[in-house]
Amino acid sequence: MSVRYGTIAHVSSRPASAQRLSDLARLRRVKDRIDREYAQPLDVEALARGVHMSAGHLSREFRQAYGESPYSYLMTRRIERAMALLRRGDLSVTEVCFEVGCSSLGTFSTRFAELVGMPPSAYRREAARATAGIPSCVAKQVTRPVRNREAPAGSRN
Repeated sequence: MSVRYGTIAHVSSRPASAQRLSDLARLRRVKDRIDREYAQPLDVEALARGVHMSAGHLSREFRQAYGESPYSYLMTRRIERAMALLRRGDLSVTEVCFEVGCSSLGTFSTRFAELVGMPPSAYRREAARATAGIPSCVAKQVTRPVRNREAPAGSRN
């Protein structure tokens, strides 16, 4: 096997497998940060800076590792939390939107409907009926949004 000078493999001081493990560890830190700080203003550039990657590289690697972009993962976390708050019933849809870190009610409502299959206001009404008497830990599992797929077209109101 001959080594060609000027290739990425030659420039790197670490073997490819060690580099891949390092990248996966950094991606896990990004995922953990999103899980922890979903309500904070987060964008791909800030997440990438936190792990010393470019935004483009982070997006590509995150999608390869987890099957969706960092932004999509963040929005899924926000929608999951919004679902719990809406089931609780003591906040308005607008209050829930801002509580989970979304700055646009329109974007929040659109993404919510894509993941859940109905607008937040309809979900709030349905969830109150559907989860009455069910422990919250069970309700959370049963009502979790489907990631990586949109809700079936026939389920929208």
